[in-house]
Amino acid sequence: MAFATLLLFMTTGAVLGIFLKFMETPVVKANNRDLTYILLFSLLLSFLSSFLFIGQPGKITCLLRQTGFSIIFSVAISSVLAKTMTVVVAFMATQPGNTMRKWLGKSLANSIVISCSSLQVAICMIWLGISPPFPESDMHVQPEQITLQCNEGSITMFYIILGYMGLLAAICFMVAFLARKLPGSFNEAKLITFSMLVFCSVWVSFVPTYLSTKGKYMVAVQIFSILASSAGLLGCIFLPKCCIILLRPDLNTKEHLMMKKKGMK
Repeated sequence: MAFATLLLFMTTGAVLGIFLKFMETPVVKANNRDLTYILLFSLLLSFLSSFLFIGQPGKITCLLRQTGFSIIFSVAISSVLAKTMTVVVAFMATQPGNTMRKWLGKSLANSIVISCSSLQVAICMIWLGISPPFPESDMHVQPEQITLQCNEGSITMFYIILGYMGLLAAICFMVAFLARKLPGSFNEAKLITFSMLVFCSVWVSFVPTYLSTKGKYMVAVQIFSILASSAGLLGCIFLPKCCIILLRPDLNTKEHLMMKKKGMK
């Protein structure tokens, strides 16, 4: 698990480095470059957050691991949602007489990321204020062995933060699915649709698997879900772009963008 986490973290760092190096190219500029960097940075943190689940649990790690991972994932999903809404608003603004033009720019994207993430932060603060997680010793999971684990404090709040993440992912999937056929050379809606499908599939299967396991296996299931869903976002959204940037630079030009637009008219 630790090796896989480190490998995915380094891969994400390499992708971020590529996007920083080629920041002035059309592929990187498309659909809000700042959101791309926020998403990549949140994916870096999501891979790192899995280390909070590895090793002997302590008071600080128990407090941080569920709240930290949920806030980081909320930032990532809200960034993807903001990128999708950027595609939709940009297309609607091109229609004659449409008033959506005033929403173009960073204000809409920033408001989506900040509002969606802030709500998850508020839920986590309520959780920590009402019934915070704490380390405990369990002698019932395995006979003749004492298992050190984190007691989530309020299992209801744990499922509330998961439910909120699921709601954001479902909204993002529906918006991206509806926008997948909109014209545009670098329309990310198709990539986002597939990435959200992978993300939702991982976490939908997580709940019954998590409920049917105990002790250290519960932790392993959650680590796997964090790594699989984050890798799904990284691979589905950024792998095709990296291929264009590194292997097909002829497609990463304004001329190619204009030719595609003319071909769609």
